[in-house]
Amino acid sequence: VVPGTQAPVKVSFDYADESDPGPYPVPANALIEGGPTSTGDRHVLTVNKDTCSLSELYSAYPQADGSWQAGSGAIWSLNSDALRPAGWTSADAAGLPILPGLVRYDEVASGVIDHAIRITVPASDARYIWPARHEAGTANSALPPMGERLRLKASFNISTFSPANQVILQALKTYGAIVADNGSPWYLSGVPDSRWNNDDLHLLGQIAGSNFEAVDESSLMVNPNSGATATSVAPPAVSVSPAAGHVFNTRPLNTTSNVETFTVTNTGKATLQISAVSETGAGFNVVATTCSGAS
Repeated sequence: VVPGTQAPVKVSFDYADESDPGPYPVPANALIEGGPTSTGDRHVLTVNKDTCSLSELYSAYPQADGSWQAGSGAIWSLNSDALRPAGWTSADAAGLPILPGLVRYDEVASGVIDHAIRITVPASDARYIWPARHEAGTANSALPPMGERLRLKASFNISTFSPANQVILQALKTYGAIVADNGSPWYLSGVPDSRWNNDDLHLLGQIAGSNFEAVDESSLMVNPNSGATATSVAPPAVSVSPAAGHVFNTRPLNTTSNVETFTVTNTGKATLQISAVSETGAGFNVVATTCSGAS
């Protein structure tokens, strides 16, 4: 995490045609995934807390002149739902940001993870689906595409796992995991933290791929170029009898017959406000009643 005063530096890319040119606000001592001598993916993730932006690099190496060399890179505005251009990678093969999908110790300690988790698979299909923007696989429809959301089945019993692992598993039931890269099979990504109990985390390896189900989330898409989701489900069909705008029958005052019944039927949860008009001598009173529920 860096302040807005962090000096941006030049980054040279192997895949410059699909990388944001920068410059990037990466400090010279930025943490590198796996450590400074790592031969792995060497991701570098930088959050500018004042500009509310996220910068991510893949295969990042600091240079003697203060610049960086990287395989690819992306800069994200955390105030926007915009996705990468179609077909562009990011610091991840799926063209998605890495940081939002990481499991963090603090959220596990709080008891709730409220987002999908980044996951890798050993091989992927040569296609991508929303919200991913890039593929890195081999044409094989039996393999998952980049961007596929996998959800731990509701029937899977998590009660035998530790409280910490149950938080992770519940997130996999509620939000699922998104295929973001090729790598180790069913590999959940997290933020390194000395407080993790790695022996306990490794017990998650007991879960098999058959314990997951693929989720068709195409109905959530608002725009193919946006990560925004249709979080509000369309209201259920509602029928009213008599129909809206119906005029009450005129009846004499001071009788029990000046009451009309409206039947409201809907097929799902809704909140309905009904206004009833009753005659009271010279005028009318409007009585508003709020009804909540499925019927």
